Amino acid sequence: MSFDLSTFLPYQLAVVSSRVSKQFAERYRAEFGLTIPEWRVLAHLAQSDQVSVREVQARVDMDKSKISRAAARLEASGLIEKRANPEDRRLLDMRLTDAGRALFARIVPIANAYQAEILAQLSAEAPAFRTALLRLLDAK
Repeated sequence: MSFDLSTFLPYQLAVVSSRVSKQFAERYRAEFGLTIPEWRVLAHLAQSDQVSVREVQARVDMDKSKISRAAARLEASGLIEKRANPEDRRLLDMRLTDAGRALFARIVPIANAYQAEILAQLSAEAPAFRTALLRLLDAK
């Protein structure tokens, strides 16, 4: 049986994903001291008025405990606030504070610049790559 891990698409996607995430993390960690889970919580809260830990976990495909610890650190830093969900008291909804929104606004240009660098590496292949990536993300 012949198998070459280096050409196995799921392996390649996992490695690329990890590298891209870590390279971006180096940029916001250096300036803002955030971890990858903290960035992901902030980014999701910036997209929504309020989100539960469970919803963030489902969206980012990350362990619930990592999301919970990140949320606790962000809350302690005054970047997010947690409130009991009015419909289910067992759930906590999170939302950005004014300080969290201000911090996120400072990170957005860094994120956009990093994305532009990646798209520049792909050059003319970028649109086809994004289309294929979206197809994989939508597949269930």
